[in-house]
Amino acid sequence: MLRPCTAAGFPIALAVGEYVTADPTLDSGCTVFPANGASDAEYLVVPQLATGVPGRSSSFRLTGDTIRPVMLSEPLAASPGDDLLSTADRFHAFLRHGDERRSWGFLPEKGPAPSPSGPLPSTTVGPPVMNELRTFQVCARLDCKRFDTVRARVRAVKSKVAILVDTLAPAGGLDSTALDGLAALFNDRLYGVDTAAFGRESDINGDSVVLVLMTGTVNKLVPKAECQAGSFVAGFFFGVDIDPAYQNDSRSNKAEVFYSLVADPAGVLSCSHSATEVERLVPVTFIHEFQHMISYNQHALLRGGNGEVLWLNEGLSHYAEELGGRSFEPTPGARLTDCTIGSVVCRYYGGNLLNAYEYLDSTRNHFLLPADGIGTLTERGAAWLFVRYLVDRYSGGTSLLEWNTFTRRLLQTTNTGATNVATVTGQQFETVVTRWALANWVSDLPGFTAPAVLTYDSWAFRPTYESLNRQRSTVFPKPFPLVPSASAGRAVSVSGTLRAGSGIYHRALQAPGDPGFTLLFSTGGGGVLSPTLIPRLNVIRIQ
Repeated sequence: MLRPCTAAGFPIALAVGEYVTADPTLDSGCTVFPANGASDAEYLVVPQLATGVPGRSSSFRLTGDTIRPVMLSEPLAASPGDDLLSTADRFHAFLRHGDERRSWGFLPEKGPAPSPSGPLPSTTVGPPVMNELRTFQVCARLDCKRFDTVRARVRAVKSKVAILVDTLAPAGGLDSTALDGLAALFNDRLYGVDTAAFGRESDINGDSVVLVLMTGTVNKLVPKAECQAGSFVAGFFFGVDIDPAYQNDSRSNKAEVFYSLVADPAGVLSCSHSATEVERLVPVTFIHEFQHMISYNQHALLRGGNGEVLWLNEGLSHYAEELGGRSFEPTPGARLTDCTIGSVVCRYYGGNLLNAYEYLDSTRNHFLLPADGIGTLTERGAAWLFVRYLVDRYSGGTSLLEWNTFTRRLLQTTNTGATNVATVTGQQFETVVTRWALANWVSDLPGFTAPAVLTYDSWAFRPTYESLNRQRSTVFPKPFPLVPSASAGRAVSVSGTLRAGSGIYHRALQAPGDPGFTLLFSTGGGGVLSPTLIPRLNVIRIQ
């Protein structure tokens, strides 16, 4: 039996547009809503774990009643857990875990004791020159317990970027014109987007360039059958290449390297990837992975800390993808209302919109702060939304200059994760994450003026998703993915599992003249939620 709520619980007294966050550990989980007046009333209620600790979860139940309590039934079964990570996602989780911990599961080879922090001493080899042949060691397993020796030739050189192609690459790859075009795109646009937003990469060998190594070893990381199902590694950054502890290690290439798959139209190495597909895919992957490279330099090499925690690191890299798309817009900081499938700009941030759609469609099944690694693509959609909200609300403006000033502060520090967010925003993490949870529903809600702190300035997500629904209804089946359940306030019955950072959405309704009601926010069995989880019940009055 669940304990009853009485009128002594936490009082909710909100005008339309006002919101409050209740701590159920202080009031035994009871909130009390007043009797209604002459018109309909509606509250959005969002139970949430506002903890900044990844992977925390708890069963919960949110139960409505009249002011006089009644007997209630047992809690419903918990929601299913997160979907399993694909092979490609497990590989990226391994890489980013290594960055976070500055350890990739194998010790450095013996040699002179390195400095524990700071950039590697210069091992200048000189800038790459056209047709030069170089040798690399490339991670060839998901755990990097085996490396392939790859010989690659320089096929395109710019002032900041050089592209090398594996000498064993299959036939039908990118020709010299396409490679030069990619190098120009990286050099003239994407490099500047990332460095303006996040700071500079290291230059451990003094050659002033980032190497793009296109090699079939990347293709082979994922078996053909799984690749054909849509999961493959498009590219990656490996922190061992620039970490001081590995400066004497034969597995380190001692350079800033972005590893990319090669075109393989015949599917010799794994599944088929046409030259056109690679030409379109690799730039988005480059701008994503380059953020990881910059982040590792800023957090670990320059400041001697650990790498950024995975969920925030991934959110920033997906935000980098968005900035890549916005760089093609006439006004990059403008509020976006659409994503035309097939366009250049949508190619960069369309994946984020899809991941975010799937998150908003099923927040009860996913973490913002996942338990293991970088999380699923759906959870990375949540991380992108959260970073986007941070920039919108706490950068102080809508220009790229203001956005970039803010995101550089997130990278140029030894703080990580929730502590980093709190320091840069000047707000407790729980305050920021509860506001974000409400913003996901009330920002641009038709007929409702949300408080400014609960809005996205950079996106009108409802018109955007309405457009995507019209363009591709099989992929975006709803005009807006977040659809709260609804009931009379006294009949609220929502239960399942809350996951770190994520909330579950319900509309509590009152007809004209309805008496007051209570909500009990508890564990699934009716107990008091642990204060270490930072449980919060967020409430905003819609009408």
